[in-house]
Amino acid sequence: MKTKRWLITALASVFAAGVAAQTVLDSPELYGGEKALYEAAKKEGMVVSFDTGPTWANWAAQFAAFKKRYPEVEIVYNDLGSGATVVALEKAKNRPQADTAYYFAASAVDAVAKGLVAPFKPVNFDKLPPVFREPDGRWFTIHSLTVAFIVNTKLVKNVPQSWADLQKPEYKNSVVYLDPRSTGVGQVLTFAANFGAGGDMNNVQPGLDYLGKLHKSGNVLRVIGTTPYAQFVKGEIPIWISYENDGLKAKYTDGLGDAVAVVIPKEASAAAPYGISLVEKGPNPNAGKLWLNFIMTDFGQGIFAQGFVRPSVPGVKLPDTVADKLPSAPQVRPLDVRAAAAKKAEIDKGWVAATEAK
Repeated sequence: MKTKRWLITALASVFAAGVAAQTVLDSPELYGGEKALYEAAKKEGMVVSFDTGPTWANWAAQFAAFKKRYPEVEIVYNDLGSGATVVALEKAKNRPQADTAYYFAASAVDAVAKGLVAPFKPVNFDKLPPVFREPDGRWFTIHSLTVAFIVNTKLVKNVPQSWADLQKPEYKNSVVYLDPRSTGVGQVLTFAANFGAGGDMNNVQPGLDYLGKLHKSGNVLRVIGTTPYAQFVKGEIPIWISYENDGLKAKYTDGLGDAVAVVIPKEASAAAPYGISLVEKGPNPNAGKLWLNFIMTDFGQGIFAQGFVRPSVPGVKLPDTVADKLPSAPQVRPLDVRAAAAKKAEIDKGWVAATEAK
């Protein structure tokens, strides 16, 4: 029922915001050459989009808006997971089945290294921060996920506003987060804590020291290996360090309302890039480019915001319905996934030493 409700909400939000009321042929172009590209894509008739599961990042709403604007191009998708997507692309390298592939950007770097994706610079490509794109466009970030404190206000009287706050005695046995050794979220939040403690991509020791102190304070309830969203919604977790959109979904989609506070720590946080690529020798290259351009326009970026994920293109005007839910957060730093990957072994070892984890 939750999945169905989320799909209905996502689709409803599109039409409530007036998204895609007209087709490309009877409305102004979103970018120069859009109509010509649509004519070429019509001849192919479809786009195959790997790993864009409809309940994640507002893809259901993107599908609906794309189909409305380009009625003669069908969209086919699957939901594999980032690592599995790269495996699938590699297995089908000689006869590609996908036109585009979406993943956490670390997997995109892997796809580039294996020669699975093609260069393509979509609309707004040059506006992206350099760490949010491959120079030739073999992958580029379409939205990011920001590390935040997700707080059950029925269990926590004073909502923490900073990494420093989390160390206060009042939060004893309250904090839950994901294991950085086995989860991408855990790795990203380690960098977020590191930024908050004065570290950078080259020096991760301040973040490891911080997490070590947090454990020694007795404030960590547990570290886990899979996302505890259901447990949080049930009221079993006081403070969860995770991605901002998890908290916003619980608050606005799953009905928790004021029982949830979502806080981006005031010292600093990290934004994890989620990227997409045009697949090398995909069966429908023009339709693939049409799809990638669409989600990178200001229009498409606004649809992501409707799903509580932050657009990757700087300066995009957020829809009025979510502008107050995704406030400006200048303390958030874009994560360099290449540098992060190079630090993974050091973080894994250092985290065990600092927290005395098993």
